[in-house]
Amino acid sequence: MNAIGPVEPGEDTYGHEGTPAPPVRVAPHRLRHRRGTLAAGAALLVAAAGLSLYLTRPQPPPPPPAPYPSQSVSVTYTGRMSHPRPGDRSFTFTVAFAQESGPPVTVRRVGQPSVALSVGTSPVAPFEVKSGPPRTSIVRMRIHTCRGVPRNAGLPFLEVTLRNTRAMEKQSYILGPEYANDLSRALTAACPRTPLS
Repeated sequence: MNAIGPVEPGEDTYGHEGTPAPPVRVAPHRLRHRRGTLAAGAALLVAAAGLSLYLTRPQPPPPPPAPYPSQSVSVTYTGRMSHPRPGDRSFTFTVAFAQESGPPVTVRRVGQPSVALSVGTSPVAPFEVKSGPPRTSIVRMRIHTCRGVPRNAGLPFLEVTLRNTRAMEKQSYILGPEYANDLSRALTAACPRTPLS
């Protein structure tokens, strides 16, 4: 016999609707493992955020470069020139090297342009000049031949080679009229004029 009608639910179709499912129990060692994993992940996120902040922090501008040595060192004549006797081939005078600021500067050489004269210093070059009180140096000028000695030089100068962390420069320093007069007197005393000169 065939019957037409609604399909009836089968066995256990409605049997568990009202009863709650049993709670899922996690083993204690798995719970500790999950907590450890979460803590490690959180620490990693905090470290990554800190590193990102450190790498993207604003950088201070770089310090300005050191001045060129000729811009930071001054050379002055102190007025203490010895007066040689006729025939004496050397004489001395004193100069002061001063630096207002900047890294130390090394005085590598002190010279002058005439081939008839040579120059030495005490302390012997190279020596260092620092910020603070001026450093005094005794310059000894030696005459090789009176024939080529410059006389009545209007603006005699010293050639000074300076070096610091930025550059090495050869600079000509004009030491003023007092130096020019004293130098002319010393050269004339050491090499007196003769009718042939």
